[in-house]
Amino acid sequence: MIIFWILAGITLFGIIGYLLQIAAVRSYTAPLHSGESMRFPRSFSPVSILKPLKGLDDGLFDNLESFCNLDYPAYELIFALQNRNDPAYKVVGKIKDKYPLKDITIVVEHCNEGLNPKVNNLIPAYARAKYDLILISDSNVRVEADYLGEISRHMEDPSVGLVSNLIRGMSGRSLGAVMENLHLNSFIVGSVCFLDKYLKMPCVIGKSMLMRKTELEAIGGFRSVKDFLAEDYIIGERIHRLGKRVVLSSHLINNINEYWGIKRFVNRHTRWGKLRWQIGGAKYISELAGNAVFISFMPLVLMPISWLSLLLAATVSALKIAHDYYIGKKLCADMNPLLYLLSPIKDLIIGVAWFVPILSSTVAWRGNRYIIGKDSLLSPYPEKGRAVRGPRIVTAIRTRLAWSKT
Repeated sequence: MIIFWILAGITLFGIIGYLLQIAAVRSYTAPLHSGESMRFPRSFSPVSILKPLKGLDDGLFDNLESFCNLDYPAYELIFALQNRNDPAYKVVGKIKDKYPLKDITIVVEHCNEGLNPKVNNLIPAYARAKYDLILISDSNVRVEADYLGEISRHMEDPSVGLVSNLIRGMSGRSLGAVMENLHLNSFIVGSVCFLDKYLKMPCVIGKSMLMRKTELEAIGGFRSVKDFLAEDYIIGERIHRLGKRVVLSSHLINNINEYWGIKRFVNRHTRWGKLRWQIGGAKYISELAGNAVFISFMPLVLMPISWLSLLLAATVSALKIAHDYYIGKKLCADMNPLLYLLSPIKDLIIGVAWFVPILSSTVAWRGNRYIIGKDSLLSPYPEKGRAVRGPRIVTAIRTRLAWSKT
């Protein structure tokens, strides 16, 4: 029984984490949360919006169109692609045709300066940006008309160096997409709010990053992060080191995920897990301990099944469903309430996927394969020499644990 009570104790730790996440999310979704920068007069400085594109994201036309209807005095849109054969090229052409009076530039330029394909798209787009304020926005993001006005008000404060946003998953129409949106609207948003509120850790989400050219160039520009998988985290960290504040805006942006398969959901979160393992080291263990659903099911696997074990798993699953439903309501995620019943299953999948980053440092992203190292630094994946994979895994684990002690 001692194993049961140890696991029950860890489960309690996870439940406390859920409660803290709820409190953190509540504080960021309160109407007056962003009022601290209201004391600064508005200048509505013009903004260059950089949109790196590759392939057809769910709802791509509507996503891009939402940026053509922003209620903001002056901004330009720069769509960046690697080549004209990319299916997104036709979509941005239709956008430009529909909005001929908008300041829209389509940049088609093959750039392979780095290993991060998103940064490779951003480098030529940035070269054409004419305004001092730069907004990086992913192609699977859809925003409301007041988005730019709301987040740019933070930049009126000269102590602010970067503004990022909370995201919410929307529009799931397949099982994988629903899982993805459940995870974004629980673990991701809860963790981001928790880290920012309680630990004061700058937590930047690359789907929306507003900054000045001055600070970006002071940290070396996009070329300085061209070989990092977590270029958003690195940019935030470096701007923070400049003595500038990294602000998490409470203005929610929509991450549109409609037709994902389960495989895509698992692949994304094993990739993100590898990223966090390489950045956080032993702190990554807290994610497993915080997955109360997964831990509560462990007695059913490690011990003979008993009524006590079943009661623990059922109770924690019910609490997690209530937790995710509550946060979803706070985020106005517009999800069918019955879909929250999938939350425990999603957490069990995430719990199993948690172990993958410890056993593998290989990531596949946008058709490329890499080895991921410290702070998510990428290196080319060697197609030969698989015999050295085992020693490489052992070395990676030892290295990560050594970092965590420093």
